Amino acid sequence: MAKKRKLYYGWVILGIGFLTIFGGFVCRNTFSVFYPAIVNEFGWTRGNTALIFSINVLVYGLFSPVAGALADRFRTRYVLAAGALLMGTGMALCSIASANWQFYILYGVVAAIGLSVAGWAPVATLISNWFVRRRALAFGILGAGFGLSLVSASAVQSVISSFGWRTAYVAVGLFAAILIVPISLIFVKRTPAEKGLLPDGMTPEQVQADSVREAENGVKSEWHKNEWTLRSAARTRQFWFLFLIFVFSVGIVEQLAVSHLVYFYLEVGYDPMAAATFYSLFGICFAIGNLAGSLSDRIGRERFFIPACLACTAFVSLLFLMKDTSTSWLPPLIATGFGVSFGSIPCVLNATLADLFHGKHYGKISGTMLVGFAVGGTLSPWLAGHMYDMTGNYTGTYVFLVVALLVTAAMMWLVAPRKLNPIKRHDRCCRSAPA
Repeated sequence: MAKKRKLYYGWVILGIGFLTIFGGFVCRNTFSVFYPAIVNEFGWTRGNTALIFSINVLVYGLFSPVAGALADRFRTRYVLAAGALLMGTGMALCSIASANWQFYILYGVVAAIGLSVAGWAPVATLISNWFVRRRALAFGILGAGFGLSLVSASAVQSVISSFGWRTAYVAVGLFAAILIVPISLIFVKRTPAEKGLLPDGMTPEQVQADSVREAENGVKSEWHKNEWTLRSAARTRQFWFLFLIFVFSVGIVEQLAVSHLVYFYLEVGYDPMAAATFYSLFGICFAIGNLAGSLSDRIGRERFFIPACLACTAFVSLLFLMKDTSTSWLPPLIATGFGVSFGSIPCVLNATLADLFHGKHYGKISGTMLVGFAVGGTLSPWLAGHMYDMTGNYTGTYVFLVVALLVTAAMMWLVAPRKLNPIKRHDRCCRSAPA
């Protein structure tokens, strides 16, 4: 009788990664519902108030190479737990803020550093150690955690409406810390080797068979014989094209949606709860899009990525038609189409980065990419708020979104992962850093 195969522990690690991304990004992605409440409370301009979010994105991105290096060097469980504690503390302390500079420090610096340490770079490094053949699926599930964090906007809006935004900040901070710290400390293992396993749950026989097949077919390219460091990666054009994609996609497009999407709906006449509901629908569909991005494991990275960018451009263009509440079919259509199409983009982007540059220095490389995210994500929320203050509408912001998506598609074509990492040609071993 055949021995029943045990559940691959990598799925447990992926579940923890999902919850960590979900809990951590609840802290950032609920800004869209805190934003109008803070403007109404203090009477600040939208540009100055959006600067709170921009500083958070800037600090998060600039600190990400440090967070990635920490994940390369130290035990991931302690890195994630420390980040979650700092992030939760910063969020909870926002409840006592009453001046711009206090939000800038607590939300913009303290919570951002915490999120960086318990955020994408360390978690992506962890997951890349456990998954190779199903890398886009793994990153899709992580990205779904990010998308579902947007759904929390409705719950947070309900708390704000019932108890005020100060109580909501305390609730969000406690939720993130309580969710992430225990599971990180108890369950996280850095590499499959710590559990006596191989990546993807493969057996030694499968690894040997894959190695023989690759040798026979000559599929292990010169590219993948490199031991990538940040310095050697930065000498390639692919690194800088990917950096630009991070600037325009997860920097500009994603952060404009996270910070201003609720205001897009409020501006044409929808009430706060309806606007938060559309925002949550966007989050659900964003999660679905991340899972759909796993198809790139089969058909190729840019073959999926570029059509997704073009579809997203079409749905974002519908924002130009949303003038008032008479076109009631537009908000859910935009939220659904924008969410699904854009949701698949970060998933495939991160899988491509891991395909090309994974190794024992991947945490630092991944963290450096998030500096690109910070470049776009710092400027765009403030600029959108400032343009509104100057013009009284979001038309310029919609144009900005369309251009950013088209540039994103063009950059992925130039990266050309199909030439360097064809489908079914992944390296089957995962090098790990010292624990």
